[in-house]
Amino acid sequence: MSHTAASSRRRLAADLSLLAITAVWGVTFVTVKNAVAAYPVFPFLMLRFLIAALALAPAAWWARGRFRPGDLPAGIAAGFLLFTGYALQTLGLQETEAAKAGFITGLSVVLVPVIMAVLWRQLPPQRAIAGTALATVGLALLSLNADWSIHRGDLLVLGCAFGFAGHIVALSILSPGRDPRVLTLVQVATVTVLSAGASLVSGGVPAVPAPVLEAAAFTGVVATALAFFVQTAAQRLTPATHTALILTAEPVFAALFGVAIAGERLVARGWLGCVSILVGVILGALAGEAGSAPKPADAAPIMQEEAS
Repeated sequence: MSHTAASSRRRLAADLSLLAITAVWGVTFVTVKNAVAAYPVFPFLMLRFLIAALALAPAAWWARGRFRPGDLPAGIAAGFLLFTGYALQTLGLQETEAAKAGFITGLSVVLVPVIMAVLWRQLPPQRAIAGTALATVGLALLSLNADWSIHRGDLLVLGCAFGFAGHIVALSILSPGRDPRVLTLVQVATVTVLSAGASLVSGGVPAVPAPVLEAAAFTGVVATALAFFVQTAAQRLTPATHTALILTAEPVFAALFGVAIAGERLVARGWLGCVSILVGVILGALAGEAGSAPKPADAAPIMQEEAS
């Protein structure tokens, strides 16, 4: 087998692996929605990310020799944004459909090039502008009621899209030169600690029903620890363009599983909004790949200014 053929097979395997974890993330919208219908949000997140941290710990221990002092603050900063995204998404799932939440969460892909353009004081690429416009129209079609009001759950999930977009941008600045096993564990542990603190403030951690524990184990091991590991490994073999476009399938899977498993229904206007968001997200992914992002060293001063 030629080197080119072997490379193509490895890339195909990487793409299929990314598609598989995208499907896993899609089904978690239904899984989490069902779990938090019977159990408080923050204790569930604490369980999920504690299980994920335990699953990731052996790999991080193996890489302990590559730990750098800056890994801890970098992981905590990224973990805070990750906590924000997951907390708002999980709270929103208590009050909106899994299908809608999937498409609204997908807006994070559109927001990334826009946030980067703001941070580095550049106009966004035309594709990013077009994608943002289409996604905004789609969000209005999907979420606005006849009286122009929007459900609280949809607003919470929209906030989660900003959290996840910020997390992606932060990792683009903080992750170069760091071991992904160590950085991932610090992030996951940060979410666990923040979720535990929020649980104590909001009433403690009640007894865990068996179905909730099963949902926390599935999302913790498969949708968090394993999925992050697979994504990290796959992105070494496939172009970023492939990754971005494949991950746009997540809201599609969320909608399919929401309809097939949870029996959710969207009216025609809602489906039109979903299509508009999906097209906007794809344009945003292409814009994120085509845009020339500054090097992390160039970006650091701006991030320090905003943190001060």
